[in-house]
Amino acid sequence: MMEKIQHSEVEVKGLKLHVAEIGTGSKAVLFLHGFPEIWYTWRHQMIAVANAGYRAIAFDFRGYGLSQQPAEPEKETMFDLVHEIVGLLDALGITKAFLVGKDFGAIPGHLTTAVHPERVAGIISLGIPFMLPGPSAVEGHLLLPKGFYITRWREPGRAEADFGRFPVKSVIRNIYTLFSRSEIPIAADDQEIMDLFDPSTPLPPWFSEEDLATYASLYEKSGFRYALQVPYRSINVDAGLSDVKVSVPSLLIVGEKDYVFKFPGMEDYIRSGAVKNFVPDLEITYIPEGSHFVHEQMPEKVNQLIIQFLDKQSV
Repeated sequence: MMEKIQHSEVEVKGLKLHVAEIGTGSKAVLFLHGFPEIWYTWRHQMIAVANAGYRAIAFDFRGYGLSQQPAEPEKETMFDLVHEIVGLLDALGITKAFLVGKDFGAIPGHLTTAVHPERVAGIISLGIPFMLPGPSAVEGHLLLPKGFYITRWREPGRAEADFGRFPVKSVIRNIYTLFSRSEIPIAADDQEIMDLFDPSTPLPPWFSEEDLATYASLYEKSGFRYALQVPYRSINVDAGLSDVKVSVPSLLIVGEKDYVFKFPGMEDYIRSGAVKNFVPDLEITYIPEGSHFVHEQMPEKVNQLIIQFLDKQSV
């Protein structure tokens, strides 16, 4: 089925974006990747959703993979991705779509839904609940040791020097392997994040050498410059929005072995239902053994949850 996925270049806001599509249904589902991911992270979901009668679209965000880099990456924020999502829907002639966001991709997904609710039929997020960029987004990080990976990667030049010691393929392998564990990646004072990786650790069983090679080839093209800016170095830029609500039907899929679940306050925010203050029409599903990459680890389970949600909204 992978060979049935069509690839094209679509110009949005002056940048050529790499877009992957499968399915001809009248209802579109737009997938938003995280880091260190790319359109390919959604391969299992795209095929399943297309087989269920939907038009599945995944793309590389600007500055990622085969999509063009903006002229000044260091000036970019999550809001550039919101404009990009809406611009891509416009370019593809789609008035309304379902959004599926994973990891940081859930943030522009939720922002798009809050600011342009008329364009979104429903939103599914994996791992990251509704949260606004801004100073409060990094407050919790201060409760973690200063070797916390986001704190390290927000420091200009630090990740560049750390990653630069290794081929791109090794960086992706190291991050994928570290991030699939249930512990938050935190380096000691005399360590960098890449040093946390034990070279004898095999790839996760659901992530093949071929998958790794595909990711690596895409990041070899783009490098990590944009990825370090958006999300990490721009996450504290204030959203400038008040009283934000996501009014559309929403589904949050949480892997209980996802290290993000251990971020300060995160589990309580989700389990207590406090997240529903911002997303009133929210259904939450927990997957006990699910990791940060639950959609790649347990594709059948996640595909079933996604399709059930889509079908329910599409009646």
